[in-house]
Amino acid sequence: MTLLDSHTFPADLTRLNSSALTALAAELRALMIEVVGKNGGHLASSLGVVELTLALHRVFDFRRDALVFDVGHQCYAHKILTGRRDRFSTLRQMGGLSGFPNAAESPYDYFTSGHASASVAAAAGWAAAAKIRGEARQAVAVIGDGSLGGGLAFEAMNHAGQAGLDLLVVLNDNEMSIGKTVGAFAAYLEQIRARPDATRLRQLLRRFLRGVPLVGDALVRAQEHLLNLVKNPAGAFFQAMNFRYFGPFDGHDIPQLLATLTKLKNLSGPRLLHVITEKGRGFSAAAADPELFHSAAPFATGNDVARLLPAAKITLAPTSTTYTDIFGATLCAMAAENPRLVAITAAMTAGAGLKNFAAKFPDRFYDVGIAESYAVTLAAGLARGGMLPVVGVYSTFLQRAYDQIFHDVLLQKNLPLILAIDRAGLVGNDGPTHHGAFDISYLRHFPDIVLLAPRDGDEFATMLRWAANSGKTCAIRYPRGAAPERGLLPFATAPLTLGRGEKLRDDHGRGDGALVAYGRLVAPAFAAAEKLAARGKNFAVYNARFAKPLDEEMLRAAAATGRILTLEDNAAAGGFGSAVAEFLAARHIVCRLQMLGIPDRFIEGATVAQLDRQLGFNVEGITRAAQGE
Repeated sequence: MTLLDSHTFPADLTRLNSSALTALAAELRALMIEVVGKNGGHLASSLGVVELTLALHRVFDFRRDALVFDVGHQCYAHKILTGRRDRFSTLRQMGGLSGFPNAAESPYDYFTSGHASASVAAAAGWAAAAKIRGEARQAVAVIGDGSLGGGLAFEAMNHAGQAGLDLLVVLNDNEMSIGKTVGAFAAYLEQIRARPDATRLRQLLRRFLRGVPLVGDALVRAQEHLLNLVKNPAGAFFQAMNFRYFGPFDGHDIPQLLATLTKLKNLSGPRLLHVITEKGRGFSAAAADPELFHSAAPFATGNDVARLLPAAKITLAPTSTTYTDIFGATLCAMAAENPRLVAITAAMTAGAGLKNFAAKFPDRFYDVGIAESYAVTLAAGLARGGMLPVVGVYSTFLQRAYDQIFHDVLLQKNLPLILAIDRAGLVGNDGPTHHGAFDISYLRHFPDIVLLAPRDGDEFATMLRWAANSGKTCAIRYPRGAAPERGLLPFATAPLTLGRGEKLRDDHGRGDGALVAYGRLVAPAFAAAEKLAARGKNFAVYNARFAKPLDEEMLRAAAATGRILTLEDNAAAGGFGSAVAEFLAARHIVCRLQMLGIPDRFIEGATVAQLDRQLGFNVEGITRAAQGE
């Protein structure tokens, strides 16, 4: 019997001493490696906080206190220790455990999360509520050094410090977000890590101060402040925000973590504990390449954990050309031709396909950290300054820059700027926090923006070049994963022109209807039409290309068939189909209209293929929808 078999809830940890907790940490890591090897998942982050998670659950009672993980990439040990060990094998599977904290899944998950820099604000809200209600409850936010550089985190600390909230922020410093942490704040933390003599100086000063009579909390705080000034300048930075700073400590030293957290639990006001951890700890492959194992695809079968080593034998990269690959390669080629082209990303250099661009054009590349709103306004300023900025960003994260798109880009009138919206539509097992389900809906109502989506990789490259020469603000959405192979669709039947789609298949006057697809669903729509033709049903197929402006001539021709089925992997509410409905209604065009899109609910995690079957986005589902089934 293992320790995990008998220690499945936090209360069980009180029976374990430090050496037993260390043994339990090893069991937790082995289980995480085994399950993620089969299912995929955020491995490196979770491996890095095992001891910290054990110590937090040993010291605090999160049945009544609040523990908020920033983003939630690091929550796997927390899930296992809070009554979900028996279901952990279902991690990120359809109907299984979420890969992120989920308030609907467990009372120990105080806050559903999946986006960065929000934990301090959520925990501050809990602390404020406890203060108003007169309850002695603890609020703990665990945030990485990458996430702490995000604007929302600083906004929360600015308020919590001023309000004097009883809040503990645990800064989990592993020098990374997904990739290497960037920015001036990262340099502050590097100053702490780079001073090996600081601890000795601190100990000497502490001995001296023991002989100085101090009375009252104000003098205790003055003592702490002096100690922190000796230790590092970053401690003074947190002190200036009215946070009592403690650290840095070894985030894998369980006895030290227990002693420190016990002390901090008994203090009041805003506190910040700085711990240094190793991302990927306990699994040499992940420790050697934590970026590769940040969000790992399945890399093992069965229970043969030994097969996971060495790292050189592990292949996580996709074997086919993805839209992200095409984006990176096309942008490099365009930058070589155009010295005005600049690329921007928000802590997603590798994820957005910009690693090669960053290496080839370092003077024209900006990774701004976890700050999507700043990335968009920076792009607006660059465009106003005569450059051609391209922002590579995931659809779900672009939501965080909504006001900047409106105020800082579009209100400036016709800024030449490209929003390259990766992971548009369904993304798979990461679930509702990461599905790019809303970008058409939240962009389409803005004036002076052009919305495009490619049918395949060749059209994507063409759209990028067209947008760069258009002189307009363009948003190009494209899905996660491989582009359709050449030959699945007819060759382009018309050049790319503003607001013009293309007909891929004629109904030959049969009048059975028209399939008008946008982006990823063009290929399965065409395949469905071919399948229907074999059954004696003839549907025209149109590749819309643009959601704004719409191709009015194309839609009139489609309406002439008597029936239109629109297809998109975006929320049906306010999406491409809604745009078509508005067009038909405004012009009093009578036509039967059916819209296939993401329904009005959050879509849980599963593989894209499973979700396509569930939502009817595959060939079979489109065939049924076209037949009115």
